Amino acid sequence: MMGRGAIVGWIILLLQVEAGDLYRTPYNQEQDQNRDRTDLRTDPRGYHIDTSEVRGKECRRCCDPREKDPHLYPDTDYPQSHPHLYPQYHVTPHINITILKGQPLRLYRVAHPEWRKKAIQSNDYYQTLVFDTEVINLYRHFNMFTGKFYCYLPGIYYFSLNVHTWNQKETYVHVMHNEKEVVILYAQPSDRSIMQSQSVMLQLEAGDQVWVRLFKGERENALFSDDYDTYITFNGHLIKPTGEG
Repeated sequence: MMGRGAIVGWIILLLQVEAGDLYRTPYNQEQDQNRDRTDLRTDPRGYHIDTSEVRGKECRRCCDPREKDPHLYPDTDYPQSHPHLYPQYHVTPHINITILKGQPLRLYRVAHPEWRKKAIQSNDYYQTLVFDTEVINLYRHFNMFTGKFYCYLPGIYYFSLNVHTWNQKETYVHVMHNEKEVVILYAQPSDRSIMQSQSVMLQLEAGDQVWVRLFKGERENALFSDDYDTYITFNGHLIKPTGEG
């Protein structure tokens, strides 16, 4: 038979157990099933939830009230039906020609048409044909005082010479490349004066000179011209610079 002291001890122990249950949070199964729809930032029970369950949830945008969750409409063409919510980007190709072809194309232009309005006759020495009218002289490659074209840009050049013969006199001139006779323009003495022409293409290097030389006076040699019309012309221009593909 239990003593009075043992009975009192058992009563105190039972009272302590019941008092501990008063501080426990009652378990609600329905709320636990819906906890995935509860904001963890406002739910005081959020820290009790297993982090592995939260980590498996998909992050969704909720800050824009106009935007609908595409996962709620699996059978629609969203977001194709809402292009204003998803901007469309168009790819525009751009081709850089300098990459495909190297450096941009550089255009080189050299030209010098010159005229002479004064007649000239031969004497005891060779004469350089000097021109008195400058028509075009790009970059001043033709010197009007010396009557010579000076090459500053190596390449292939085209030159042409036009003269008018003098009645009863010989026409005898050369197109010169430096000190070398390249081509001749010749006409025998005649009672009738005529126009004569000559042309040539030359490969020039920097520093080369091209000019027209009147033959010396072993025979009566002359070119006709006057102040009213232009009979004597000398033209030249660059065709292709050296090194251009």
